[in-house]
Amino acid sequence: MNKEMQQLPGAFSYYLSIERRMSPNTVESYVREASDFLEYLDGRRSPSDCGSEDVTDYLATRSKGLSERSQAHLLSSLRSFFDFLLIEGLKKDNPCDLVDAPKLGQYLPEVLSMEEVEAVLSSVPLDSDAGLRDKAMLELLYGCGLRVSELCSLLISRVDFERRFLRIVGKGDKERLVPAGEPALCALEEWIAVRPEPAAPEYSDYAFLNRRGTPLSRVSAFKMVKRRAAEAGIRKEISPHTFRHSFATHLVERGADLRIVQEMLGHESILTTEIYTHIDSASWQRSILEHHPRK
Repeated sequence: MNKEMQQLPGAFSYYLSIERRMSPNTVESYVREASDFLEYLDGRRSPSDCGSEDVTDYLATRSKGLSERSQAHLLSSLRSFFDFLLIEGLKKDNPCDLVDAPKLGQYLPEVLSMEEVEAVLSSVPLDSDAGLRDKAMLELLYGCGLRVSELCSLLISRVDFERRFLRIVGKGDKERLVPAGEPALCALEEWIAVRPEPAAPEYSDYAFLNRRGTPLSRVSAFKMVKRRAAEAGIRKEISPHTFRHSFATHLVERGADLRIVQEMLGHESILTTEIYTHIDSASWQRSILEHHPRK
């Protein structure tokens, strides 16, 4: 790879972060996919000379074993990369515009019942610091519908215990106020009381620290959720996002206004929130079919 091509991923990262205001995780993913594409070209062709055939051939080599959703994400990454080249004057068109994206069915995320959520929350032993921390994290994931990145980056100074809300900085650095119930705030207070000393001054405001006194990572949060769910006897394939999905679904099922749920979750579009109305319908349909007299 020549020097000019080696510099493209860094410039692309800057474009995604500063101009597109994408989250760090999305930036990392898109840049990785663009870098893999440049490695695939291997100097045989400049990205500025690429056509739709090059993109199609690359997707064919990468798509084996990938789900349709992963294939669509890969194409989206490349489309953004070529959009960046267009802006930089390095390309006159986007070859991805002529490539058909995989047809995706509607994605209905895994949802826990209220009984299953309660089973997980009540099964966490509170006789250790780790138990108090995990209980607080689970209560916030479900009780406030937080994303895992929002949970791990939560600052104590952004928690108003008296007025019962959190100031959350979500995707695109957009801030929103999230109401917090008593169970979540009580669990958080109990954890903060035993929270380890921060390893450095810059970590002093982070709500969730590991034993070394550094901010808890998303990977650690994922592992904790899976472990606690398994200990509670939950056999579903879940992640921290499952609690967010379950919280939103239960709100809609109990009659919460969709616009309010949208604002609380930090969804940019109401269309994203509307999926939770379909989850309830899917559950109803599944129940009918399971008990249908003509099954």
